[in-house]
Amino acid sequence: MNKQGVISLGEAFVDYISLDKTNSKYEKLLGGATVNVAVGMSRLGIPSYYLCKLGTDEISRFVEQELNKENINTEFCVRTPHKKICGVYVHIGENGESYFHSYLNPTPDEVLTEAQLEKGLFDQAKIFYFGSGTLFQKSANSATETAIKYAKESNTLVAFDANIRLKRWENEEQCRETILSFIPFADIVKFAEDELYLLTETKTIDDALEKLAHLKIPFVFITMGSKGAFAVSKGRKAFVPGVEVKAVDTTGAGDAFMAALLYCFHEKGSPSDLSQIIEFTQYANRAGAIATTKIGSLTAFNE
Repeated sequence: MNKQGVISLGEAFVDYISLDKTNSKYEKLLGGATVNVAVGMSRLGIPSYYLCKLGTDEISRFVEQELNKENINTEFCVRTPHKKICGVYVHIGENGESYFHSYLNPTPDEVLTEAQLEKGLFDQAKIFYFGSGTLFQKSANSATETAIKYAKESNTLVAFDANIRLKRWENEEQCRETILSFIPFADIVKFAEDELYLLTETKTIDDALEKLAHLKIPFVFITMGSKGAFAVSKGRKAFVPGVEVKAVDTTGAGDAFMAALLYCFHEKGSPSDLSQIIEFTQYANRAGAIATTKIGSLTAFNE
């Protein structure tokens, strides 16, 4: 079988993005890290599947309509009248930096379960991607474990983005232990610099990588905002400078980086040497930079 496409497992969000630095007016946009990556893949021409639980109310209909507009396959989502879509209020700082001001999750226990996963989908796709956004929930945690199992059995690459939002967790230790338990099963792992330090309880990239070395992660990428990113594989490490742009809203920049990175893996396979890893990272850096030049998290791959 000619495997094609990327599966994204997670939670659909509505981002209420502040329109200016007064943080008093908001625009309603489709959001959520895994949604952003799914959209990025679709806009790059890669078959994109999204797995989540949706409701039947107006907000869920908005989410599904937006996903359909992006040519994302929602056939494998589950719908229930009890589900309410999560929301995030994103404020804008003085320097254009976005930050998560508040997080709304009216139905935290309404998540996709392992019994609702379709194993056959993993036989079709090249890459399975997930983040930490639902791992604080026991059922979602189990569903993710099963999805990884299906991916491994189907010889599907597993990609993980830490994408930590501490407000969703009971405490920092629970977050750290849970995420570290999933990392060893991933072929591709992305951290933001601050996430790497939080998880490893270190203060430098070298110390953090040394602490993670025993996990033998095939490909690690560490984003450092406008400065650029580190790429690490089999003990080889390269720093790839960022692309200079005028940042307006940094929401979704890391997700754009991830989508572009997965596009490279999907189309070219796993990089065989450091020069190809650098090439992948340069492409991802460009996508992340472009995403910051407009308001919203889905701007990197606009035509």
